[in-house]
Amino acid sequence: MNIKSNLIFTLYTIYGILLKGISGQYPLVQNMTVTEGGTANLTCRVEYNDNTSLQWSNPAQQTLFFGDKKALRDNRIELVHASWSELTISITDVALSDEGMYTCSLFTMPVRTAKAYLTVLGVPEKPEIDGLTKPALEGDHITLTCITQGSKPAADLRWFRNEKEIKGAKEVNASGKTFTVRSSLQLHVDRNDDGVAYTCKVDHVALAQAPQQATEVLEVHYAPRVEITPSLTVPQEGQYLKLECVSKANPSPDPVMWTKDGGDLPDLERMIVEGRELTFTSLNKTDNGTYRCEASNHLGTSSAEYVLYVYDVPTTLPPSTTPPLHPIPPDPTALLGTHTSDPTVTGNRDPNAVGQHGTDHALIGGVVAVVVFVTLCLIIVLGRYLARHKGTYLTNEAKGADDAPDADTAIINAEGNHAHAEEKKEYFI
Repeated sequence: MNIKSNLIFTLYTIYGILLKGISGQYPLVQNMTVTEGGTANLTCRVEYNDNTSLQWSNPAQQTLFFGDKKALRDNRIELVHASWSELTISITDVALSDEGMYTCSLFTMPVRTAKAYLTVLGVPEKPEIDGLTKPALEGDHITLTCITQGSKPAADLRWFRNEKEIKGAKEVNASGKTFTVRSSLQLHVDRNDDGVAYTCKVDHVALAQAPQQATEVLEVHYAPRVEITPSLTVPQEGQYLKLECVSKANPSPDPVMWTKDGGDLPDLERMIVEGRELTFTSLNKTDNGTYRCEASNHLGTSSAEYVLYVYDVPTTLPPSTTPPLHPIPPDPTALLGTHTSDPTVTGNRDPNAVGQHGTDHALIGGVVAVVVFVTLCLIIVLGRYLARHKGTYLTNEAKGADDAPDADTAIINAEGNHAHAEEKKEYFI
């Protein structure tokens, strides 16, 4: 704005210089913009003046200053500089009513004039937020309204939910020379709105250095929501276990209530209730069951359940995943045929080495089983073969002996071949 005004003033000056030799003197002025309550300096210059007086008059054509003489009784208007070539006055604590066209007159024949428009910006008042009920209940529908008055031109209102901008419905109403601006925000309240800051910010050209805003923090009341968090994933006998009843509500719920299988806790010496926590100092099988945590406030009640199963303690320690720092000497009792269970030694064995030997042993065992099975099959087949051939020999021998008078004849008859009989006879002789 100031750059544009200075440029216009410079152009007027050049224009006046060009006209000086042609049409005499011309006063030069520039428009001004000032914020309500600020100070406006009005300057009128003449490049060529033959001792002719300068005069400033207001939009009502009332003379303010004639040369260095004050003509209007207004303590806000003062003389800054007066000479044959310049007349500068100031208006302090500028009001909206001061806005308008101001005239600088050079009393030549004829009188020459120049006009400067004074624009006064109306500063918007600090905004106010209405419609907030404290506290709001979860599920309520509320309308927040932000109002600012006295702006000129009309201000712009922006809504923020914490740091994120959200859109509202804007309404502008004129009131004399100024404007009243409203912006409404519709909310469906839930528990996530509890503690959220809603801010209404005013944007206006008169507030470039100091923006105006108002903030309200929403308080929401809602019923509890409960869940149980255990300290152990796999609880075992003798271990320490803590169950935490995590409840979210506003207002905070009354002290929570713990029950087991629908009744009171059976062993208060080992089961300790502290605030929202249930602690088992040493677990055993009798602790198995369903544990219930219940929390409530004036808006409602909520509960959660946890099924506890206590596992047995492992009889052997799990294999170590780290190799021993020093080699383990052989156990002398193993040479004597005795075996001693040493948890330390067991814990230092390499589980990977154990797995490899187990695989080798299984392979060898399978091969041995196959060999034994094939051997047995061969023995059975060979036995049956020998038994069948022996029976055939005995049968043939018996057939030849039925009608033979002696053993030699029986052998010859059994073979059914004389040549063979001769051979067998010779064999037996």
